[in-house]
Amino acid sequence: MSKHRRWIKGMLAAAFSLTCLVTASSVTAVQAQASSGKGAFAMSYLAFGNSSTYISQVDKSGQTLDVVSPDFFEINTDGSLQLTGSIDASFIQNMHNRGKKVVPFLSNEFDQAIGEKAIQNREALVNQIVEALQTNQLDGIDLDIENVDATYRDAYTEMVKMLRDKLPSTMEVSVAVAANPTGATNSWLAAYDYKALAAVSNYLMVMAYDESYPGDATPGPVASLPFVEKSIQYALTQTSPDKIVLGIPFYGRYWNQNPSANGLSMTAPTISKLVDTYKGVVRFDAASQSPVATFTILPTDAALTSFGQKQGAGDYTVWFENEQSLKAKLQLVSKYKLKGTGSWSLNQENIDTWDYYSLWADGFYFTDVQKHWARTDILAAANRGWMLGIAADRFAPDTALTRAQAATIIVRALGLSGEAADNASFRDVPATYWAWQDIRIAKMSGLIQGISSDLFAPDQIMTREQMSVLLSRALQLTSQSGAAAKSFTDVPAGSWSAEAIAAMSSHGLVDGFADGTFRPHASLTRAEMAALLGRAQPLLAK
Repeated sequence: MSKHRRWIKGMLAAAFSLTCLVTASSVTAVQAQASSGKGAFAMSYLAFGNSSTYISQVDKSGQTLDVVSPDFFEINTDGSLQLTGSIDASFIQNMHNRGKKVVPFLSNEFDQAIGEKAIQNREALVNQIVEALQTNQLDGIDLDIENVDATYRDAYTEMVKMLRDKLPSTMEVSVAVAANPTGATNSWLAAYDYKALAAVSNYLMVMAYDESYPGDATPGPVASLPFVEKSIQYALTQTSPDKIVLGIPFYGRYWNQNPSANGLSMTAPTISKLVDTYKGVVRFDAASQSPVATFTILPTDAALTSFGQKQGAGDYTVWFENEQSLKAKLQLVSKYKLKGTGSWSLNQENIDTWDYYSLWADGFYFTDVQKHWARTDILAAANRGWMLGIAADRFAPDTALTRAQAATIIVRALGLSGEAADNASFRDVPATYWAWQDIRIAKMSGLIQGISSDLFAPDQIMTREQMSVLLSRALQLTSQSGAAAKSFTDVPAGSWSAEAIAAMSSHGLVDGFADGTFRPHASLTRAEMAALLGRAQPLLAK
C-alpha cells in the first residue's frame, strides 16, 4: 500500500472443406479440453473515491481483474474494526454480477500504534472482521498492516491464522507484505514471516514498490526493475510461486526542493498533464528501467493540483511508471510463474494500461493486439493454448486464417496427439512444414480431408461458411427451438452451409453484417476465429 494515503485522503476530502467430418469421440475430446482461458490472477485496490465512482474505476480495467479490494474497513485507535462510509451493497452485488470477488483491505495507514494495537486485540478484531464479511456478503479480507515492530511477527501470523480458521474456504485471506529484496531481518520488514504467512493465507501480495518513499530526500524510482526482481527472488526462498502476487505501482513520486513534499505521490494522468503543461522532459533510466520527468513551474505559471494540493513553483523531478517500465515488471510474472499481480491502485493508472496489462502478465507480448477489438478473446485463446502468435511479438489478428492454421487450432482444442499413419500425408505438406504433424492428426482423426486425394492446400484461406460447418458438426448443433436464427440474404435456404449457419446463429455463435448479409465466402480472420472460439467455449465445456 502507498504510504501517506491517509494524508492524501484528507486532502481529497477538503472451416474446412465440404468433406469435414467430426466423430462423437472427437466431441468428447473437445469437451474434456475446454478450459476457462483465464491467465494470471489479477487484483487491484480501490482506495480513492467512493462507491459512486468505484464502478467506473473498475470498468476501465475491462475483464482483467478477478478481485477488487476496496477501502471498506478501517482500524480504530483501540484496535477494533470500523466500517467506512464507502461500503455499498449495490457495488458488491454489481461486482458479483460481473464475476468479480470483493475482498476489502484492512490497513493501519502505516500508523505503528494502531497496527500494534490491532494485533494485540486480534481475537476480538478477527471476530468483528468475520461478522462484517458475512453480513455484507463479501468474499474475504486482505490484511495490510505495515510499520509494526518486528517483535509482533509471530502474533501477526497468529492473527492471520485465526482468520483463516474462522472463515470458510470459499473466502479469501490474503496478506500484503512489504518487499524485502535484501532479506532484512530487522526493522519493521521483519514483522512479516513470509513462509508462515503463506501457509495460512491464499497468497501474499508483495508490495514491490515504494523503493523511494515519502520523506526520502533523494529522488529515485518507485520500483526499479532490480528492486522488484530481487523482491520476487527473496519471496521464492520462502514460499512457492503460486502463493506470490506481485504488487504493481500505478503512481509516481515527486521532489521539488520542498522538504515537506519529498516523495509525495502523483497519479500517472496527473504526471502526463504536468509534463505537457510545463514543457517537461522525460528520459528512461536504463539502470532502473524507470522513466523520470523533469520540469519547472515558474511563480507566474498557473498552478495545477495533485490530490487536491496546488503544485507550487520549483524545479520538479518525478519518477513514475510508463508502458515500458510496467511491461518489464509484468513479464516477471510469467518468468517466475507467479500467481499474478496486484496493483496500487485503481484510478491512478493511464487508461491505456489495460490494453497490454493481461497480455504481458500472461506472457503474450503481441504489440498488434493491444488496442484490438478482439484482444480479450485472443488472450483467452492463447491462454488455452489454442492459438499462438506468428512471432513472439505479433499475432496478426487481421490476417486471414489458413487451412493449416485451422487444422492446428482444432487439433489443439481437441487435445489430439499421437503419430499419424503414412496415408494421412499430403504431397504439398512436407515433413518440414510447420503444421505437418497437426494436419496429419486432423486427417487421421476424420476431421478434415484434402482438396484432393494427395493435396491439402495448407495456405488456402478459410471461409466463414466453412468454419461454421466445421464447428456446428463438432458441437453437434441444430437450430434451437424457440431461438430465432437470423436469415441472411446471401445464404439461400438450399445451400450446403445454410443449415449449419442457421444452427450457429441460433446459438449466438455467428452473426452477419449490418446490410443483412453473412458473406459466406469471405475469409475468416485470426481475430474472428479467436472470437468464435470464445463464444463456443461454454458449449465446449458442457
